[in-house]
Amino acid sequence: MNGLLRWLKLVGRNKALLLMVLPGFVWFLLFCYLPMPGALIAFKDYQFSRDGFLASMIESKWVGFKNFEYLFKTEDAYLIVRNTLLYNAAFIILGTLFAVLVAIVISEIANKKLAKIYQTGMFLPHFLSWVIVSYFVFSFLSVDKGVLNQFLTWIGADPEFWYTETKFWPYILIIVNLWKGVGYGSVIYLAAIVGIDKSYFEAAMIDGASKWQQIRNITIPMITPIIVIMFILAVGGIFRADFGLFYQVPRDTGALYSVTNVIDTFVYRGLKVTGNIGMSTAAGLYQSVVGFILVLVTNFIVRKINKEQALF
Repeated sequence: MNGLLRWLKLVGRNKALLLMVLPGFVWFLLFCYLPMPGALIAFKDYQFSRDGFLASMIESKWVGFKNFEYLFKTEDAYLIVRNTLLYNAAFIILGTLFAVLVAIVISEIANKKLAKIYQTGMFLPHFLSWVIVSYFVFSFLSVDKGVLNQFLTWIGADPEFWYTETKFWPYILIIVNLWKGVGYGSVIYLAAIVGIDKSYFEAAMIDGASKWQQIRNITIPMITPIIVIMFILAVGGIFRADFGLFYQVPRDTGALYSVTNVIDTFVYRGLKVTGNIGMSTAAGLYQSVVGFILVLVTNFIVRKINKEQALF
């Protein structure tokens, strides 16, 4: 009884904060935790029933790990895993680097109105649909009307068939991903930089430290814990690929599959052909479990290096 009273008093004292957290809690409950029992479909031969989803899941036969075989026994298993890992590794490393760089540059702009304009301009691409982005890219890479081919023709070079040449697309996909995501990613680091006590910079200026020395010895060390936390969380999604980036931007061109096919696009195409929902659920479960394990491993390594910078 005393414990319940203490808990009620605690809730009363933090009522405003709990109300602020409530929408996020409800969202996670409805869209993250409530669907979790559906993961059982990964171990079943899912068949639709007229009685609804629950009846379909209960009546479907157990098949064990058979649905996972689609990912691991196919000829493209190595290719899609390799592409997914390498692209995400590049996105994490380069995305973090450029996001921190943009945040530092914006924080150093003396004219705050101009800084907000720059920040807004870099933030906007995040809200664009990948369908729209794919048309932007196509306007540059189109064989006959593309800006790049027109430029190549103007300087006397031969136009490129961008949508059939695989050698260009690893760079194109990385550039497009950075263009769309760096502005959004820099917001967190910019908030961390703004929160640094100004007295550190004032003391550094009194000691004659240059702007670069202030960044290297104050700004970067102070935001390192945030960088590490964001890195750990990003590693958790290293087996997940942005479907829009790898499907819409290359326009689902078959000639580019060797460099654009990742786990998500592979499963989507397989689902269109076979209609096997159990297989797609197995792929999602596999990505989630591996991501969770990677978060634990990465956090463990960080704790061994610096306990204060670990996520938990």
